[in-house]
Amino acid sequence: MAKILLTGGSGFIAAHVLDALLHRGYTVVTTVRSKEKGDQILAAHTDVVAQSRLSYAIVSDISQKNAFDTALANQPGAPFDYVIHTASPFPASFEDPLKDVLEPAVNGTSGILQSVKKFAPSVKRVVITSSFAAMLDHKSPPKTYDETVWNPVTWDEAVNDHSLTYRGSKTFAERAAWDFVEKEKSNFDVVALNPPMVYGPVVHHLGSLSRLNTSNMRIRDFIQGKHQDNKLPPTRNYLFTDVRDLALAHVKAIEIPEAGGKRFFVTAGHYTNKRIVHAIRESHPELSPRLAQNPIDDLPADVYGYNNSRAKEILGIEFRSLKECIGDATTSLLEEGA
Repeated sequence: MAKILLTGGSGFIAAHVLDALLHRGYTVVTTVRSKEKGDQILAAHTDVVAQSRLSYAIVSDISQKNAFDTALANQPGAPFDYVIHTASPFPASFEDPLKDVLEPAVNGTSGILQSVKKFAPSVKRVVITSSFAAMLDHKSPPKTYDETVWNPVTWDEAVNDHSLTYRGSKTFAERAAWDFVEKEKSNFDVVALNPPMVYGPVVHHLGSLSRLNTSNMRIRDFIQGKHQDNKLPPTRNYLFTDVRDLALAHVKAIEIPEAGGKRFFVTAGHYTNKRIVHAIRESHPELSPRLAQNPIDDLPADVYGYNNSRAKEILGIEFRSLKECIGDATTSLLEEGA
């Protein structure tokens, strides 16, 4: 089977991508920031480690120049066939938007493409985990979001307005990838996946519930009884996807030739915090006393639409329902001690 470099392997999404790749028989080298994180991944997959199908390379700072050179150049055995780049900063808080968020995102994406070109001529495709943030236009949203829509945020706006910094980082990182492909004429093509809010069960080493990904923190707070008032926190972005469907989309993106050179809007559909609470209550009725009993639904009557037909038709994704997604996520978080 083919050999994959998966960046950011200890993350919420990447851990599911890793599971999907290993299940399908691929050999994977994943990058991590430390030996501790790498060893945790190996400990969770002892069977494939014994088959020499999983190893890790340490990339402590993806924003540094040539950060991925060693990971791509110094791997024993067969050369790489594909790269899946999930690593990108998403700090809960930051002081310097340039150094903490924007530069790591853009430099990480540009850097791995440059390293692939220099050291891995066998790579046929690079799949990049972008985001709905790279599409979202709050000023004048389209009636329907699809792969043609881009976030109009400027670099100055992303630097000076912290509420736009993360969205800018995903926008500029993805644009950097498409610009690289156009200018460099490399041997590989690029696929970008643009998920909205990502929910689902946890499979990576967590250590503490405080280290949950931002979206699953919502579920944690609901099941811990932190929002029993019927006026829930605002949902804000009204689209979701299940992490397992997103992971499969990453794998399909390397397997399906027609996916090359395309963006994919990987969304299951609309949701709200009220609907999350309802899904928790349906799947885990024993938690009902901790939940808001009659929460207000804040889905706007004129909420933007979405078109996920490309992900369905080309990648063959059959999206899980919100009930299944949130129910399984709740079970997972309870097992983690929520």
